Amino acid sequence: MNPLREKIAGLIRASGPMSVSDFMSLSLFDPQHGYYTTRQPFGAAGDFITAPEISQMFGELVGVWAASVWRDLGETRGGILAEIGPGRGTLMKDMLRTVPKLIPGFLAENSVHMIEASPRLTSVQQKTLGDAASDMRWHGAFSELPDGPLLIVGNELFDAIPVRQYIRTAQGWRERCIGLDEAEELQFVAGPGTIDPTLLPAGSLQAPEGAIFEAAPARAALMQQIAERIAIQGGAALFFDYGHLESGLGDTLQAVMNHRHDDPLANPGRADLTTHVDFAALADVVRAAGLIPHLTTQGEFLLGLGLLERAGSLGANASAQEREKLSAAVERLAGPNEMGNLFKVLAFSSSSRVPAPFQ
Repeated sequence: MNPLREKIAGLIRASGPMSVSDFMSLSLFDPQHGYYTTRQPFGAAGDFITAPEISQMFGELVGVWAASVWRDLGETRGGILAEIGPGRGTLMKDMLRTVPKLIPGFLAENSVHMIEASPRLTSVQQKTLGDAASDMRWHGAFSELPDGPLLIVGNELFDAIPVRQYIRTAQGWRERCIGLDEAEELQFVAGPGTIDPTLLPAGSLQAPEGAIFEAAPARAALMQQIAERIAIQGGAALFFDYGHLESGLGDTLQAVMNHRHDDPLANPGRADLTTHVDFAALADVVRAAGLIPHLTTQGEFLLGLGLLERAGSLGANASAQEREKLSAAVERLAGPNEMGNLFKVLAFSSSSRVPAPFQ
């Protein structure tokens, strides 16, 4: 018995097919049975491992980036260092070990904030950060951050924000929804909703039946909040996620459970649901706020900031086994057949200087 599946089926019986966006929202964030409400998704014991959990080098290099852009911004006092969607808190822990070494006095002159909607994950983050947590503030939403120059980072944030899907049918583009089949099992159906053709990527009107387009208004709205805040109050932002650098068609909805891919409709609330991030669309939002977006792959970003050099430094006095682990971590984080090409990076700043390592 899956109580969330029964809840979703009941809503469909009462109101008709449910949008993919609503299905994702319930699956991930339902107050009683949602994935992030009830499960520990991160790490070997969870369903997936994020870059900060693979190696300390990831968070350290993000810390190097943060220190670099903060210098570009004039090392303003009274600023805010924030992470949105902090997972277990590992990324911020490694950043806080790095940034003060590069900018002494940073923590005395600026404040650290975490944006996390889940009380359970907040508790996990506080445990990870230990004594440092006592000097930090947690917020349930981006809008709750205090005013001031903002340096914000996010890793695998946008992929979990629900999207709307549209499917090409013989009658044109229709919203893809979740309905019930004759056996009362969840299934994908074409709903009555349509989409403004001007929102579709080039060539969509000639797409074959069954083609899928994903629109992400909730992602765009969050990015707009962040970009407009930085344009007005100053600061910089850095985001990592798996996705694509050009807009297009394709069904990227996927579920992961116990480190394996799962049927997206099979285990609502028990499997992680994500879609690939359209970085081109997010970059357009940043431009609309008057800022310049910088895009690259995770591999190019980390190598440009000195991933190989940092691995060499850590391995200088290490055992052969430890050096082998470092080598494996480098390959997983930056290798073209691993996260290096799959994951993309978006950065922008209110400074007139091009942020590292995009110069």
